Amino acid sequence: MVQIENGNIAAVHYKGTLDDGTVFDTSEGRDPLKFTVGSGQVVEGFDKAVLGMSAGETKTVTIPAAKAYGEYDPNLTAEVPPEHIPEDLNPKAGEVLQVQTPDGHVFNALVVDVTEKGMVLDANHPLAGKALTFEITVVDIEM
Repeated sequence: MVQIENGNIAAVHYKGTLDDGTVFDTSEGRDPLKFTVGSGQVVEGFDKAVLGMSAGETKTVTIPAAKAYGEYDPNLTAEVPPEHIPEDLNPKAGEVLQVQTPDGHVFNALVVDVTEKGMVLDANHPLAGKALTFEITVVDIEM
């Protein structure tokens, strides 16, 4: 029986949940996720979880934050004073904004709070600091 190795293309169905059981992502109702194992196309823990699995096999694995989207980094938050907020922008807490650094790098940041003192942005991935549990079913393996 063929088992997944680094460099194989794996096609999998998956369901990702948080510790409280909330589903944050699933392939249900969609085509299977296809990725080259070991290439960094998925989070490290997911890549390692499929190693050794065979077509038709299902397993559940919990991936610690460090092997998923990383630990939450308070250094990725910033207070933006009102004078640096474009006049035509009316930010609201919960919105995601595209932010550009002076060197041209563009990234998404969550608006955490808006007050008369400006706004607080958080550039951490929404799943940073969270352990992720995946139920993974291998559909196909391409060598």
